[in-house]
Amino acid sequence: MIRRAVLGVFAVFFALPLVWMVLAPTRTAEDLIGGPPLSFGSLGNVVTAWGDLMTFNDGELTLWIVNSVWYAAASVVLTLVLSLPAGYALAVYVFAGRRAVLTATLIGMILPQAALVLPLYLEMTSVGLTGTPWSVILPLAFYPFGVYLSYLHFAESLPGTILDAGRIDGAGELRLFFVIGLPLARPAIGLIAFFAFVNVWTNFFLPFVMLDDDRTFTLQLGLMTLLQSTGAINASSGFSTLDIHQPEAALAGLVACAPTLAAFLVAQRFLRAGLLAGAEKG
Repeated sequence: MIRRAVLGVFAVFFALPLVWMVLAPTRTAEDLIGGPPLSFGSLGNVVTAWGDLMTFNDGELTLWIVNSVWYAAASVVLTLVLSLPAGYALAVYVFAGRRAVLTATLIGMILPQAALVLPLYLEMTSVGLTGTPWSVILPLAFYPFGVYLSYLHFAESLPGTILDAGRIDGAGELRLFFVIGLPLARPAIGLIAFFAFVNVWTNFFLPFVMLDDDRTFTLQLGLMTLLQSTGAINASSGFSTLDIHQPEAALAGLVACAPTLAAFLVAQRFLRAGLLAGAEKG
């Protein structure tokens, strides 16, 4: 009973901010300050709040959304192209340096991203890519966690007997990977794609260091500019006379969170579809 009560308190504690965030765009700034803390306003206020957001730099918010989608899609594709063959090779083949590669992968997973930003910035500067989308896409496509997930999946769910049977039938190593390995890796593909997408979509520090033109900003970085330049958080601190306040800020936050939720739902569908893909008949 006590455990349930404690869990209920924590559930309410974490749920209330989310409920407030969902309800805030339906209300006016004055109602948020003087009205009931959790109440529904109207859908018309949501439309008004979106219109107010579009007044910032002539609708630059939509450009930030497009940029984030482009960066995330390109990074996820490159992550899958790099992670799946690497994990497959580490799981299936025994070669000199294999243990060292696995160790380096684990070290890359535990290193904080902030520690890598300066070396990455110097690397991108040396090849003239800073300030371009590729200065964000390429570093984020290097995803050691994806390699490790791929390695775990192939090591546990890809029976060696199936590969041996394919070799006896005359299949080459590349054909084994594309015909046998990848079809059985749907759960791993969904999992890696989801985590890679979340990693790219929520990343703030790397775009903050690499990008200097607001036309190339991601949504996360652009929202910082919006919040700092308007009265969205503190009405007395904004440098703009635009009517962007707490409801607009809450709506922008929902827009930033929605793709992550959608990616989770899509990943769940693929995971369920490939749940038994690695099973071996006895």
